[in-house]
Amino acid sequence: MLRVGGKVACTSCRNLVSTNTGLRFPVPLQKLHPLSRAIHHRYSGSANPQRPPHRMAARYFTSMSRLPMRPPKPPPGSGGRNHQQQRNFWVARLAARLLKLRYILLGSAVGGGYTAKKTYDEWKDMFPDLSEYNWVIPDFVWELSEQIDLDKLAKALPEIEEIAKLLPDLDKIRENFTFLKSLLSSETSGDPPLKATDSSTAATQDAGDKQYKKGLLGELILIQQQIQRHEEEVRRAAEANSARPPPPEPAPSPPPNPSPPQQKRKSSDKEKVDQLQEELLRTQLKYQRMLERLEKENKELRKVVLQKDDKGIHQRKVKKSLIDLYSEVLDILSDYDANYNTQDHLPRVVVVGDQSAGKTSVLEMIAQARIFPRGSGEMMTRSPVKVTLSEGPHHVAIFKDSGREFDLTKEEDLAALRREIELRMRKSVKEGQTVSCETISLSVKGPGIQRMVLVDLPGVISTVTAGMASDTKETIFRISKAYMQNPNAIILCIQDGSVDAERSIVTDLVSQMDPQGKRTIFVLTKVDLAEKNLASPNRIQQIVEGKLFPMKALGYFAVVTGKGSSGESIDSIKDYEEDFFQNSRLLRDGMLKAHQVTTKNLSLAVSDCFWKMVRESVEQQADVFKASRFNLETEWKNNYPRLRELDRNELFEKAKNEILDEVISLSQVTPQHWEAILQKKLWERVSTHVIENIYLPAAQTMDSGTFNTTVDIKLKQWTDKQLPHKALEVAWETLQEEFARFMAEYKGKDQDDIFDKLKEAVKDESIKRHKWNERAMDSLRVIQHNALEDRSITDKPQWDAAIQFMEETLQSRLKDTDSVIKDMVGPDWKQRWLNWTNRTPDQHIRNETKNELERLLKLHEDHTAYLANDEVTTVRKNLEGRGVEVDPVLIKDTWHQLYRRHFLQKALSHCSLCKRGFYYYQRHFVDSELECNDVVLFWRIQRMLVITANTLRQQLTNTEVRRLEKNVKEVLDDFGEDMEKKTHLITGRRVQLAEDLKKVREIQEKLEAFIEALHKEK
Repeated sequence: MLRVGGKVACTSCRNLVSTNTGLRFPVPLQKLHPLSRAIHHRYSGSANPQRPPHRMAARYFTSMSRLPMRPPKPPPGSGGRNHQQQRNFWVARLAARLLKLRYILLGSAVGGGYTAKKTYDEWKDMFPDLSEYNWVIPDFVWELSEQIDLDKLAKALPEIEEIAKLLPDLDKIRENFTFLKSLLSSETSGDPPLKATDSSTAATQDAGDKQYKKGLLGELILIQQQIQRHEEEVRRAAEANSARPPPPEPAPSPPPNPSPPQQKRKSSDKEKVDQLQEELLRTQLKYQRMLERLEKENKELRKVVLQKDDKGIHQRKVKKSLIDLYSEVLDILSDYDANYNTQDHLPRVVVVGDQSAGKTSVLEMIAQARIFPRGSGEMMTRSPVKVTLSEGPHHVAIFKDSGREFDLTKEEDLAALRREIELRMRKSVKEGQTVSCETISLSVKGPGIQRMVLVDLPGVISTVTAGMASDTKETIFRISKAYMQNPNAIILCIQDGSVDAERSIVTDLVSQMDPQGKRTIFVLTKVDLAEKNLASPNRIQQIVEGKLFPMKALGYFAVVTGKGSSGESIDSIKDYEEDFFQNSRLLRDGMLKAHQVTTKNLSLAVSDCFWKMVRESVEQQADVFKASRFNLETEWKNNYPRLRELDRNELFEKAKNEILDEVISLSQVTPQHWEAILQKKLWERVSTHVIENIYLPAAQTMDSGTFNTTVDIKLKQWTDKQLPHKALEVAWETLQEEFARFMAEYKGKDQDDIFDKLKEAVKDESIKRHKWNERAMDSLRVIQHNALEDRSITDKPQWDAAIQFMEETLQSRLKDTDSVIKDMVGPDWKQRWLNWTNRTPDQHIRNETKNELERLLKLHEDHTAYLANDEVTTVRKNLEGRGVEVDPVLIKDTWHQLYRRHFLQKALSHCSLCKRGFYYYQRHFVDSELECNDVVLFWRIQRMLVITANTLRQQLTNTEVRRLEKNVKEVLDDFGEDMEKKTHLITGRRVQLAEDLKKVREIQEKLEAFIEALHKEK
């Protein structure tokens, strides 16, 4: 036995392990396959031949079971019996070994197959399910294989041998090329670029092939490319055959006639070429149609990709240039800090100069395009224009808030750009002003343009001329100082060289802003005119050396910006400038140095100075904004810990949604609610007229016929003149009140008072714009007239409802009349004793008059509504007999209220009697002393109110609510576009703090991205 690692293995098991594996110890038996292990122990030798056959044959040892212990093998020579047995059974041992190898191979195959299958299943489960991404490729791409017969295409292509026949004779070409090379030996350097171009083209094609290898679409594109290459080869071969020179012959002789086989071969080749070209043409047309379909579905596919953003498909961000990143920061700052206070110290090139000094022309020379509007002596620059210059493959210009690109190489686009700039300038200038402080942001890109940010300011003037605002001069000075007081701003001071230096205003202004001249660059324009007009050219030398002006500068430059014609191009101006300085005595005599002339040198110097200033100050400015952001965030956390940081625009959108929800909720009001409110409000509006002008005058008549006639006449007049107008007023007021009620209920849910001012303004403006449909008045008048003419009460419940309506109305009027009388006569004896109050002298007189008139009513209960003159005199004399002096007018006023109360009390008692009068009404009050015409009147009024309320409700729900909703949307849209309106309506420290936080965060993020890109560029 052999012991390995604490395990016991027999010699036969040890022999199973190959000796060529390099292992020092064999593998334990437990690691063998169970089947191999069982077979091996069954046939291996043992010192004990007597074993239980049935038990040992049936037992199966697994890899987790313990091996049976066997006695050790006796040493050699210990006994001859075992030795004889081994000699007699060597055939059996050989057979056992062979069987062992077979079962080992069988077990290994079974185990290996199982393991491979398990590994394959695990790997298969690891792969993601790509079926959900089939939407990325349009459906028609999967149908391309059905639309194009690739086998037919392959068969249509010619064989290599046939194409080789069409190729030119390479030997002849090589000889001609060698001869040409010998003639043009001085230009042999052109071959390597040619080969490089071919190699680069091949590399590009290989890269393109690799790019489209995957997918059916890639295969189709490869096929198209192959077809194009074959077509090109065929075309070249045909051209080479037609242009191949005939071989030289020793003696001129007539050309032999081509043999028939050659003619047949040429005709067959030509037919194949024609067939191939036709097939290629059909294939190209088919591909053209497919490409058109691709272009049509491109927009829809883009929308789908953006909608699937949650699956990891993101839109690729376009990498912006360094100067564009910096320009975006300045654009945000111009909106955030319009006054350019200490928070904005980022560098920019400020172009200042006297009016018509040529500063706009200098800027155009730097931008290499005539982009600004021009005028002869007229002020054209009316607002600051920020121009971001950067290098690009195409010479284009684009505004910050517009997507249109102006091609600066086309005169039409240049003219359109100049008109757009002039239009924006005039639009920015407020009424009554000449210049504006609003900045127009423009980006110009082109080859060879130096990267920088320039701000062109209005020209400084000395006198305000006709047509200008009185404060134009001071406004220009204020704008120029605001830009130049930035300690990191580079001042580009433009001086007109054709006029006397003493007339300059801008030099004094620049000297005040930058006394040491550490960030000022002086530019002298129109040097050609100065050289021609000045008697002493040394004066120009004194200017560019900084000896004539008291101001100091980093550098001095002299430029020429053209001959003064507005139609000159930039190239012609450059040529004129170079020719002038080459022939100028200023440069020839050493008055000017070479690096001080031409706008090209000027733009290089300004760009270097600009980027130097940027690198020195941008990180410091980023730290300033970082500190400002920390302070603002701390203030927000302390004051508004549970509120989101919503700026003014976000708050407006939130308020807009709330208001629209409130308007929409109007359509959810039930019809019963609308009709109840309308009926109640309409009766409150017309009840006084009905009682005072219709019911009381008619009720004072003693005849029922006269009563009905009076009522009909007055109802007709009322319907024709007043009732429809009153009804529409009530409906409009009801709509306003319901709208306001919904707003108040919504406010109760969300206690945010910051929207109150905006909601009130939206409500008032919407109501102001809303006009009721006037055509509804005519139809409403007809409906009301028909309702009031109906006198037929069909059943007892309607009669009872009319009586109840009449009682409620009369009781309400009686209560009001009692209140009026009480105010006239003052407190009674109980209130005087309990509240310690007394009557005024006027109240005492009215009380005595009331008592006298009440005695008159008791004597004459059926008295008319008016007192006769003798009755008035009698009452006055009776009061004078008691020592009370009274005016006749006071007597009549008191009588009016007393008679009104007396009449209403009688009407209420009569109404109680009419509760049982429906039977008599059906018989038209024939043979009956009871007449209830007043009940019929109130039933007609009540029915008119119900029908009018129903009609108004239908008009409200079907028309007016939608029109009001439309008006509210229009008002909100108008307010959303008016920034001043939003600033006025959404105010407070919370709003301003959120606005500052948003701007400061955006500026800091932009600055950090710019600084990172700036470090990478280094």
